[in-house]
Amino acid sequence: MAGTPSTPGTPRLLRAMNDRAALDLLLEQGPLSRTALGSLTGLSKPTASQLLGRLETVGLVRHSGTSAGRPGPNAQLYEINAGIAHVAALDVNPARILSAVADLRGRVVGRFELPTPGRSARGTVERVLKAIHGALGEAALTEDRLRRVVIGTPGGFDPTTGRLRYATHLPGWHSPRLLEDLAAAIGVPLEVENDVNLAAVAEQRIGHARVSGNFVLLWGEEGIGAAVVIGGRLHRGATGGAGEVAFLPLPGTPLVRNVGRNNAGGFQELAGAEPVLALAHAHGLQARSAEDAITQALRTRGAGDRVLAEFAHRLAVGLAAIVAVVDPELIVLAGGVITAGGERLRGLIQEELAVLAVPRPRLLLTAVTEDPVLTGALQSALSTTRDEVFDTAGTPAVE
Repeated sequence: MAGTPSTPGTPRLLRAMNDRAALDLLLEQGPLSRTALGSLTGLSKPTASQLLGRLETVGLVRHSGTSAGRPGPNAQLYEINAGIAHVAALDVNPARILSAVADLRGRVVGRFELPTPGRSARGTVERVLKAIHGALGEAALTEDRLRRVVIGTPGGFDPTTGRLRYATHLPGWHSPRLLEDLAAAIGVPLEVENDVNLAAVAEQRIGHARVSGNFVLLWGEEGIGAAVVIGGRLHRGATGGAGEVAFLPLPGTPLVRNVGRNNAGGFQELAGAEPVLALAHAHGLQARSAEDAITQALRTRGAGDRVLAEFAHRLAVGLAAIVAVVDPELIVLAGGVITAGGERLRGLIQEELAVLAVPRPRLLLTAVTEDPVLTGALQSALSTTRDEVFDTAGTPAVE
């Protein structure tokens, strides 16, 4: 009987696995010497030297000086060649488009904000291109340096129709051909994702959820939204509508019918920005926005205490319904209106939720406080791009 044939390409595959492990270490820990890299990967010095030689030849790593100041001879240090690829991210809302470009290491090298107040439904593709070009211009980069673009928008694109759903307040984004038109105009791989989902991606990559495979991120700004992560993966639903909890019918508000057309629902009517501001005004707080109302409530005894307690109750009512279905191990509170309440509001929500729901998930304020949607879009783009760029399995070996 003939022996079992060996699997072709195994040495190349092993080399590629070692390459990826080394690249990830250089990404996480910064410049490393050959000796340090060998120690961290378990590779011998000759093998580590060959690995670094291969990666330097294909342009993935470069010299970054020496280990001056350390005992013994100075060692050559190596780092990721971060400029070999760049990604762009956009955070879109009705008032503006915020864009950023980052290198392969994740360092933001260009930012741009395009105000879009009162815009018509036309010109969406042109506005997106202007936002991308604005960030590229600040970074002194040309279009050919981009590898991928990720855009965050309210609502979600239905994979069966290509239409944006759950976001009637975003004019110009509802054509069934929009994704095709954007992809053709941008000219590199494009992803368009729900904005709250991207905030959850940011939390998962660099925030509290790094060690949690099952969590819910509750978002509170002008609208109420949520992202659901199960088994480490975003749950988007059949039509992209998972997490659109603003439409969740809840006690304490009239039942809203035709929620898609009205773009309103129970949880939104209970804890969205407008009802929070109305709640503050009813208790005598002269706030101009919901975020300001919660900030004022924190420093106002009596009336402020009542506003915080009621807001916490409303949020806990919605969370109790979510927890009953999802049973997450962690809930992350995000968005400017909710996080304005800080630890005090978080504690009140935790106490109220404990008596409204059987599961007792941890409840934490977001760790990603600066541009979470944009940060999540960059993290998503970088993850895919690094997988592509760091894959050396098809690269001829350098012995």
